[in-house]
Amino acid sequence: MIIDGVFSGGGIKAYGLVGALQELEERGFVFKRTAGTSAGSIIAAFSAAGYTGKEMEEVFLDIELSSLLDKRRGLLPIPLAKWLLLYWKLGLYKGEALENWVAGKLAERNVVTFNDVPPNSLRIITSDITNGKLVVLPDELPNYGIDPITFPVAKAVRMSCSIPYFFEPVKLNVGKSTFLFVDGGVLSNFPMWLFNTDHVRKERPVIGLRLSADEIWKPHEVDNAVELFSALFKTMKDAHDARYISKKHVQNIVFIPMKGISAMDFNLNDEKKGELMNRGRQFTREFLKHWTY
Repeated sequence: MIIDGVFSGGGIKAYGLVGALQELEERGFVFKRTAGTSAGSIIAAFSAAGYTGKEMEEVFLDIELSSLLDKRRGLLPIPLAKWLLLYWKLGLYKGEALENWVAGKLAERNVVTFNDVPPNSLRIITSDITNGKLVVLPDELPNYGIDPITFPVAKAVRMSCSIPYFFEPVKLNVGKSTFLFVDGGVLSNFPMWLFNTDHVRKERPVIGLRLSADEIWKPHEVDNAVELFSALFKTMKDAHDARYISKKHVQNIVFIPMKGISAMDFNLNDEKKGELMNRGRQFTREFLKHWTY
């Protein structure tokens, strides 16, 4: 069955998406279009480039996650230097290592720019904090005077993965203007709304893979300052998505519980990576037992 796939953000927890993808492929599902935010954008881009779930497993097990954390060298050998760099560069890590890794893997499938993937097959979410708006790549690149077919897919992924204060924002210099982009999850962590139209659903199913056990419209419990902060952050990430996804669409979403797993655990060992992938397979298998289209 030909489907469209949407992959949520979740940092390191994206290993669960790889397992879920494998389960879908083993059941005969083929992706026509993919979309993703943050770590989900990596999965979407690799899928659009022709990687299978099994090949992604090899790629994701092979990478030493800590190698993606490229610190800038401070002039002062003191702890304060790190925070000075954060103040001026707006992120603890450059993000170039992540972009170069993604670019290298895409190049192995002869994918460099959006011109190298099938038209309209890939969409990536990022957040333009200069203008305060959500941006869909490559669709909205002309708004910045950029021809979409010339834009590197790895750069788009890097823009979507720029976790605030963790990775430096991506700067786009257009003429005399500079625009800053950060993680797409700030405004839309699960862009199922991209393919959420009656026309698309009649043409082919849309299946979303979400790294959370919670439905996005689940009420928040706010009884203290910590819960307030958590609710504020979750609202920031999910409010846009909730506006476009109704409860009737929950039947097309695979919820993969990731409680207790940090999105920033770049020291994840192979055993834990395998556990997360197995979790993705397990919950996708359960989903497919009851899914009908």
